[in-house]
Order: sequence, then C-alpha cells, then structure tokens
Amino acid sequence: MKITAVDAWLTHHDLKAPFRPSWIPGFPQTKNSALMVRVRTDEGIDGIAAGVAFADEAKGLPALLRPFLWGRDPFKVEDFVRIARSGYFLGYKMWFVEVALWDIIGKVAGLPIYKLLGGGDGKLPAYASCGEVKEPESRAQDALKLREMGFKALKLRIHSMDLKTDVAQVEAVRKAVGDSMEIMVDANQGWPIHGFGAYPRWTLKRAMQTCYALEDYNLRWLEEPLYKHDYEGYARLRDSTSIPIAGGEFNTDLNEFRDMINMGCLDIVQPDVTLSGGILTAKKIAALAESQNLEFSPHTWTNGLGLAANIQLMASCPICPYCEFPYEEPGWTPEDRDFMLTEPIRIDKDGFVNVPSGPGLGVELDMKAVEKTGVQL
Repeated sequence: MKITAVDAWLTHHDLKAPFRPSWIPGFPQTKNSALMVRVRTDEGIDGIAAGVAFADEAKGLPALLRPFLWGRDPFKVEDFVRIARSGYFLGYKMWFVEVALWDIIGKVAGLPIYKLLGGGDGKLPAYASCGEVKEPESRAQDALKLREMGFKALKLRIHSMDLKTDVAQVEAVRKAVGDSMEIMVDANQGWPIHGFGAYPRWTLKRAMQTCYALEDYNLRWLEEPLYKHDYEGYARLRDSTSIPIAGGEFNTDLNEFRDMINMGCLDIVQPDVTLSGGILTAKKIAALAESQNLEFSPHTWTNGLGLAANIQLMASCPICPYCEFPYEEPGWTPEDRDFMLTEPIRIDKDGFVNVPSGPGLGVELDMKAVEKTGVQL
C-alpha cells in the first residue's frame, strides 16, 4: 500500500454563541477552526485527521506534507514520526497527521485503533471540561446541570487575577455538588497567549498559595499551575501539596515527557496526540508514566477528530482514569465541537464515553459540513 494524495481543507465553523476561552483572555472566539486532512492510498482506503487552526496560518502545511508523504507506506508510522519531528524543528506542527495513518491501519485491519494498541473496555468515564471563567454561583448552577446529564466529574478554570476569586469558584461548586462529583481545576499557566487581555501569571509561590487554599476541597487534580518548561518549579510544587498535579498538553515529544516524569513534576500526565507527537508517541509516553506509577489522562480540547483520536488512545491505556469531554454551553457544544463529523461524540446516561467501534477512528467526516465551512487547499 502506498500514499497517493493528501487532501486538505481549512475550515471555519461559526459557533452558535461566542465562546470565551480562559486560555485566551479578552478574545471572544466565534469560530471553531481546523485544518483537516484526508490521506489517500492506492488501495482506496483513506485516513482522516484534523489539527487546530487559529486563523489562516495553516495554509502552507499541505504543500509541505505532500512531497513528504507521497509514495510512502502508511504502515510505517515510526518513519512518519521522524518526518513530523523534522517538520517541528522547521516550525511546522504536523503531529496530528499521524492520526490519519492509524485511521488507515485500523480500516485495513477492520478494527478500531484502541484494539490495535492493546484493547480495553470500550468505554471511558468522562469529565465535563468547562472552558470559561465564570462567577461562582453561575458555575455552581452549571455543575448541577452537568450532574443531571450524567457527568460524575467536572473541571473548572481558575484563571482570575486574584486568589480569592479562584477559591470562591471552587468553594461554590463543591458546596453545590457535595461529594457527588469529582472536581478538577485548570490554571492554564502552561502556555500563556499574550496580546488580547489581562491574564494572571503564576509564580511558584502563587501556585503554592493556591494549593494551600484548596487543600480542603478534595480536588482530583490541579492542572497546568506553571509554565510548561518549569520542571524544577513543578517538582517543588508537587512535593509541597497533597493535591495531585497534572500537565503536559503543549509539551512535545518523548524527551520533554521523559524529563517531566523523571524529575517528579506530575501525578497525571496529559499529552494530546494532535499536539504532542501523535498516537504512537503518546502510547510511549503512557508507558513511561505507567513505569513510575502515574496516571495518564490526555488533553482533548481541539475538535471532534482530535477528541476521537485521543479517545482511541485512552481506551488502550489501563492507567487512564478519565476522558476529558470539552463542553461549555452555549458556545462550545458537541455539535459545534464536532461539526466535521456525521455524528457528534456524546456521553451516555451514566457519564461514559463509548469508544467508537468502527474500524480506525470509528468516525466519519461530514463532507457537506467541511465544504460549507472551509476551502480546499
């Protein structure tokens, strides 16, 4: 089997309402933008994948991909990882394209990717990953609605300028849900985006103060409390608190995760297959985490195809306690998140994500939606 073509579309799906991501303060997001690719082969089997786009910065990537992929065997995933690594050195983030190769491999085998990677139960407990910073009482009401939907856990964004406001949000939600839900909190300090609005920058002392103030709220974890390369700070913070520390969504490739794990930075390791190195690399990272008795719960806040890819990986990892399920009404719903899919990914009444059981990723592109929202490159 050989790769014969790479189709690509840059899409900008209009959200039903503005979404105000905590990680870009001052930027009301109105579109879900993605670079989608379909890798075609001489045997008529295609693989699909998608990367995150901010505006039109991804337009040049398909032209780079085609000469690197044309004529290659899609089963040689290790070879593509080296290609993607070379592209990363040149400033191109093409890790997500590796997912399309696994989609092809799964379709050839007639199996979902997770079964090729070791198998699993076919379902994952999901936590509702909220994306905005809200007032305490508003978020408490949201938590009750999420509980009614079936979620047994949720993640809050504590990205306020002062510590008291962050603590007030956690306190209000814990008071509302009692012990019926697990609560994670995300500080979004790993990769600050400058230029739109004011945002807090946590020092190690601020992170320590926050942990001290939140010790009594029985948090499942604190995520991204420091800059992504502050390994020493992470290790010192982790040693100072009983709250589990999570991170890694924008760290890249094996070496960074090796160092984070070996230096004792994290309790929960969180690569994203579309951002951190692809499915194969993330599976290796999961093995590193397992060797140190850590947990593994990938970041998934990208789009429907990115979520689907991470679900396939998570389902094959016995150390994965939860699947991140991005959800923030009214701007970021399954329909808007997964606009490129024929069916949005949802949770069941018991709060589980059922892993798509079809071959490969187990999901299908809605080509009408893709063509309506984007342009072919």
